[in-house]
Amino acid sequence: MAADVREANRAWEAVLTAHAAVLRRFADESIWREQGVSMREYDVLYTLAKCDEATARIGDLKEGVLLSQPALSRMVDRLETRGLVARVPDPEDGRAVRVTLTDTGQAVQRAVGRAHARSVEREMRALTPAEQQQLETLMQKLTSQELRSH
Repeated sequence: MAADVREANRAWEAVLTAHAAVLRRFADESIWREQGVSMREYDVLYTLAKCDEATARIGDLKEGVLLSQPALSRMVDRLETRGLVARVPDPEDGRAVRVTLTDTGQAVQRAVGRAHARSVEREMRALTPAEQQQLETLMQKLTSQELRSH
């Protein structure tokens, strides 16, 4: 049992260490300054871009980003002030609002997305295509475990 706990924690530490190292390299890239967005802001723009019609309720957005509900609401406020997102009435629920990308937000998301995709590919070159597929499979397995436990 103790060996299982140690092995699980070594594997988890390796995931976190790799994640932190790669994010530091991404954070050093100029695209964030050039487009005037942070990585966390881009995360919100990217999550919105993946949604049907690029619109979502804040509660739905929260599922795709690493922010608490209050922090996400404040970020949406800032993104709205900068003209990257807009709040629109929810057609299904007159009391609710949805968040949508503006034309400017779409342009920023696409510009950053293209550059970021090249950066991701560069980092993933450390793995063979078969290893990349294996990594994807393993991460999906961990994700589905999370979904089963809730």
